[in-house]
Amino acid sequence: MKIKSWLLMMFFIVMIVPIGGAYGLYIWINAYYHDKSFAEYIEKWTTLNDVKSVLNDPTLYAKDADLQQVKALTSDQLAITLYAKSGFVYYSSNPLTSGFVSREKTLKNLYVLQQKYNAFTYKEPVYQQGDLVGIYEIQLIRKDWVQGVERRSWLVIASAITLFLAIYTAVILLLNRKLHRPLQALMQQMDAFGKGQHVDAVMATRKDEIGELTNTFLSMQTEIEVARAHLKNEQKQKELMIASISHDLKTPLTAIQAYAESLQNASLTAHMQEEYRAVILTKAMDMKQMLEDLLMYTLLQSTNYDVTLVPVEGQEFFDMAISDYEPLCQSKGLSLQTFCDVEGTFAVHPSQMQRVIDNLMSNATHFGTLGTTIYLAAISNQKLDWAFEFVNEALTKKSGMYLVVQNSGAGVGEQEIGQLFEPLYQSDHARTKTGQRGTGLGLSIAKQIIEKHGGTINMVSKHGVGTAVLCWLPPYKGENDK
Repeated sequence: MKIKSWLLMMFFIVMIVPIGGAYGLYIWINAYYHDKSFAEYIEKWTTLNDVKSVLNDPTLYAKDADLQQVKALTSDQLAITLYAKSGFVYYSSNPLTSGFVSREKTLKNLYVLQQKYNAFTYKEPVYQQGDLVGIYEIQLIRKDWVQGVERRSWLVIASAITLFLAIYTAVILLLNRKLHRPLQALMQQMDAFGKGQHVDAVMATRKDEIGELTNTFLSMQTEIEVARAHLKNEQKQKELMIASISHDLKTPLTAIQAYAESLQNASLTAHMQEEYRAVILTKAMDMKQMLEDLLMYTLLQSTNYDVTLVPVEGQEFFDMAISDYEPLCQSKGLSLQTFCDVEGTFAVHPSQMQRVIDNLMSNATHFGTLGTTIYLAAISNQKLDWAFEFVNEALTKKSGMYLVVQNSGAGVGEQEIGQLFEPLYQSDHARTKTGQRGTGLGLSIAKQIIEKHGGTINMVSKHGVGTAVLCWLPPYKGENDK
């Protein structure tokens, strides 16, 4: 049951049950009073008739009358007052009644048995030969009835207090069970989670707001734990990156220092000095490339960095983008074959797309077998005659365009392909290529740039045959479709 409905029900019970209980007690007391009053009324009439038989004697209503018989009738529960017809009090067993009472007052309510809280009162005139000689008044004290009323009143008060205490005790216990204990347990779980402990779903099965709150908390816990794991992994990658970059920068920096110190030797020939300067320049360029990769990777990781895309004509842009890599291939002892056949318009960031091609070509030439050919192509909806069979099989998308970079070499295992796009990961083959290593960020940077273009990047390879990287870009849909 929802807590809101439960609270409304408790409020209804707390309001209605006391009222119902009080009404029940009232009915019970009223019925008791009615039965008691009726029985008492009959009893008093019987007593009254016995007294009336004595008080109807006209001789009692004189100043010198013998009142011994009247006095014998009086008691602490029966009072008698004798009035003259003028209102003069001949006799009263009540010491507070004496003197003279007005005639109108004495003649009021004759023959009526008046029922008051503490007594019954009855007045009746007495006649002698048709003349009014006096009036007697009888008071029957309701001592037992008053005591019974007082006992019942205390019983009602005690019952009402007991009922209220029972109701509110039950409500407090239910509130403690329904709200206080679950909320306290949830607070303890939140406190435990705040201290780094994992909290299990203890109250998630409840069908009320606390259950919903618990599920929300558990969802938040899962999200925070995932975020913590992600941050921990990022921190680990940053530490690894710093260590790796520091190590990779240390190697060329050590070479630069060594060759710079050697240049101070006056015995070096001009040819050796030229070679040393060339090595220093090469190492400096390597360091620059490492730092640029690190800067670009950090920039792409930032949530504030957004790649601004502009529409370009596909054939014209990619024809220019894949050119000018012939010197790079020749310097690595490789040949290059390019092919461009792109239809339509595409949204790209020109410099970033060029960086992708640079990184892919750098990897292809680095791992390509000496004397083989590097293939670089930009195509739309077609197969490539020169491509490996497994490369053409991977060209599955019918829209957009593919950027294909293929080399011949040892190939990459399926398990290793996914890792190659992780930052800082380098294939073991990188260590066998003239002992040089890069930053391990090239493919990761290319992947992030392609994904920011809305495309995909994947690698296909076969041992002993070669490897190809396939970048797919979606067609440009116009401003209204972005």
